[in-house]
Amino acid sequence: MSKDFILPVPPLPLTPAEQAKLEGRLNGFKNGYSEGYLRGRLAILDGRPEEPLPVRDIHVMYVGSGKGYPYSPLDEAVLTSLQSLTAEVTATDVHQNLVELAGAKRPHLVLVLDGMELPLEQIDQIRGMGIRTAIWLTDDPYYTDFTLGIVNHYDYVFTLEQNCVEYYRQLGCTEVHYLPFAAYRPHYRPTISRTPIARDVSFIGSAYWNRVNFFREIMPQLMEFNTVINGIWWDRLPDAQLYGDRIEIGKWMSPQETAVAYSGSKIVINLHRSHVDDAFNNNTLAISAASPNPRTFEIAASGTLQLSDVRDDLPSFYKPGEEIVTFSTPQEMMDKIRYYLANEEERQAIALKGLERTLRDHTYPKRVNQLLTIIFG
Repeated sequence: MSKDFILPVPPLPLTPAEQAKLEGRLNGFKNGYSEGYLRGRLAILDGRPEEPLPVRDIHVMYVGSGKGYPYSPLDEAVLTSLQSLTAEVTATDVHQNLVELAGAKRPHLVLVLDGMELPLEQIDQIRGMGIRTAIWLTDDPYYTDFTLGIVNHYDYVFTLEQNCVEYYRQLGCTEVHYLPFAAYRPHYRPTISRTPIARDVSFIGSAYWNRVNFFREIMPQLMEFNTVINGIWWDRLPDAQLYGDRIEIGKWMSPQETAVAYSGSKIVINLHRSHVDDAFNNNTLAISAASPNPRTFEIAASGTLQLSDVRDDLPSFYKPGEEIVTFSTPQEMMDKIRYYLANEEERQAIALKGLERTLRDHTYPKRVNQLLTIIFG
């Protein structure tokens, strides 16, 4: 026998503990690579320059809601978009003397956000000066008992709910336009570095009764995963105390905190509030809701997979199964959570396509440009 020939030594069998350790290391490498790949792709998309939009030689007086949080981030989004798209913006809010300010500044347009606390006689006087007025309603169809009495005082009405358009037109409003909100990129964008939050599933929002009733059916299943729920009133949920700090009760999260939680979650649930809710709504006509809520765009802008309940007009904004995933029942939602947590590549592909679509079509400068185009051509 040649001295260079060495019989192979069979590897020693691993103990169960060693096998588990090896599998853990391999899974760690795999998950780390997958996470790094996702963050890299998110960084590429997030770093693309936005499409340039025209800057109009006009002066807009922007009237903020005056309501504070959570409306103040909307005010910021609209105001900064106006400032980037017009020659001059005068910023004020509903608590100021708008007639005096408009008379001194003579803007081409007075744009009001929400307008629920604005004395309508001020808008009437501004229109009497020959200045165009517009309102962008923030909460349709949930407070239509109030908005139905407001809209006739403006030249242009913009609503984020498609089903409200015809109701306002029936009141005699000739310029009613469907204009949903969008994603404000300084607030909602993906976390590019290693995220400080790591969750399987997140839901962030107030515990309206339709949400409580929806979740109570599947809480034990949902909490089998690393799931966290944030928002006010979640003590309404039976057995909420059993889940400890995985249900954060009574916490308002800033947009930046919310975006970090979204981006650090593999799946984010978007469950819309109901248009029928005697405890919180003022919608006597029971106008139904067909349009996606603002969270739809904010979740997608954060670079995560969004599971949303079905809304009739949702496909106008995202392709179900490609850019967003939808569900109709609690059990269907759970089935899809299990599927996408087990199929990482599909989950990431939909998240990336959702982000790409948002950056292309659903940012506030795009929406504000659309509003200005309707008014000024």
